[in-house]
Amino acid sequence: MLKRGSLTSTILGLMLVLILLSSSLALYAIVNLSFSLGDSRAINASGSLRMQSYRLLMLNDSGKQIVTDKIKEFENTLNSQVLQNSLKWYTPKTLSNQYLLVIDKWQVMRAYAEAANTQKYSASLKDFVDTIDILVMEIELFAAYKLKLLVLSQVIGLTLMLIVAGVAVIFTRRRVVKPLQLLMDSALTISQGNFKVDMPKTDYIELTALSNALKKTASELSNLYEDLENQVAEKTLALTRTNNELNFLYDNLIMLHSDRLDYKALKLALNQLQNYENLNFLRLVIEHEDQSQDIIEASNGWPEDSNNSVCFHLQLDKVRKGYLEVISSEQLNSPLFNNFAVMLARSITIHNATEQRQQLALMEERAVIARELHDSLGQLLSFLKIQVSLLRKKLPDNCRNAEVENQIVEINDGVSFAYVQLRELLSTFRLTIKEPNLNHALEVMLEQLRSQTDIQLSLHYKLSAHLLEAKQHIHILQLTREATLNAIKHAKAKHIVIDCQLSALGIINIAISDDGVGVSHLKERDQHFGIGIMHERASKLNGQLSFSANKDGGTTVTLSFPPQQEPLNG
Repeated sequence: MLKRGSLTSTILGLMLVLILLSSSLALYAIVNLSFSLGDSRAINASGSLRMQSYRLLMLNDSGKQIVTDKIKEFENTLNSQVLQNSLKWYTPKTLSNQYLLVIDKWQVMRAYAEAANTQKYSASLKDFVDTIDILVMEIELFAAYKLKLLVLSQVIGLTLMLIVAGVAVIFTRRRVVKPLQLLMDSALTISQGNFKVDMPKTDYIELTALSNALKKTASELSNLYEDLENQVAEKTLALTRTNNELNFLYDNLIMLHSDRLDYKALKLALNQLQNYENLNFLRLVIEHEDQSQDIIEASNGWPEDSNNSVCFHLQLDKVRKGYLEVISSEQLNSPLFNNFAVMLARSITIHNATEQRQQLALMEERAVIARELHDSLGQLLSFLKIQVSLLRKKLPDNCRNAEVENQIVEINDGVSFAYVQLRELLSTFRLTIKEPNLNHALEVMLEQLRSQTDIQLSLHYKLSAHLLEAKQHIHILQLTREATLNAIKHAKAKHIVIDCQLSALGIINIAISDDGVGVSHLKERDQHFGIGIMHERASKLNGQLSFSANKDGGTTVTLSFPPQQEPLNG
């Protein structure tokens, strides 16, 4: 209930109003009296001017010294402080003008007196005295006006005080006496054993405190049972919430540990956590060993300004895998987020271990295949090459002709090309065995090729590890090696650049660009450079292989294929 304030303060306010009114009346009376103190002296002084005027006429023939003394006495009275008050700002205009008029006429009378011109002085005396009489009357009227104002202010002040007193009486009856009577009735009801009573509503703190005290006393026993029931409900709610959290963590654990770590599943888990905890923003940052990061955001995205975020580290066995970053306007359930972070760290660790085992198994398999190829096909191709050479030498002259020679040359070239392809394939297998990471494998491949050519070879690798599966590495590496070798052998280039990146449409593009002779030689030697095999490898990646000419000369071989998973929104 909204309270206006303290009853004591309200009563004190009414008393202060009365005190202020009475003080104002007294102060105004004091001010009025202070301005009226000189009124009697001003009337006496202005009246004495008439007597001094007549006395100056009578003493006009008594000598110049006496006249001078009387003139000085007259001017002292005329310029006295009590009459000078007639020129103050609060004095009526008529009084000020009349006083100035007396001063002006006195200048004329003074000249007559000093010149001993009794005739003119006597003729002007009546008019001068009348002017002084009007001044006396104005002073009396101003004094009477101030007295009337004093009386009127006292009447108004007393009236206001009576009104305030009446309001105080009415207020006391309505706001104090009546609520107290209702409180007494409620106290009587409580004394009869009925504790469920409605206390009167009041607007003031003191009465409200008294009402609340009675109500608290009345409901103490019933509240005891209600408190016990509330405690049971709170414990039940806490257990229910804990059970829901365990179910949430268990469901996400099952989902994240199924088959492989799917980034769609991670995003789904983040969305469930965001909805479960009513979070504003949520994202997961996965950190890799090569200092790169993968960022997965919940459905609300992530704001540019994230100064108020809270991080929960994904750490397992003192190894940090990333962090979970949260922005929420409500208080966070830290135990839940810590458990969720541990679960994510464990899932990422298991996923990485699984991926590593798969890569190791694949590399072991390739090592076995490489040894088998070397021991079987390699020796067989070498034997065939020797046999073709022996066949050419031992073929009788009568069996030789252009068609036979062409067939022998084609067989020899085919065996040589197959042997070269086999050696390159074995080299590729050895690269992947040593470096399971595609970026490192490409670097090792280029390092080997740099020792065989003076052409400048560069690699720009900007792909995240999760975009590629281990089984895709062999196709990418072999295709890239084939395109690079073709550029080295036939493009007559000075620079070759391999650019690996993810396009804006979410497609992986691997481009091998050179500044050589262009694409004209590719159509002539399609079958000799394994371009058909390159197209076949691209199709196994569900991608396409394209050849295009550069603006500044040279050729760009582009492999485009979709990643194993959708690109992250980071």
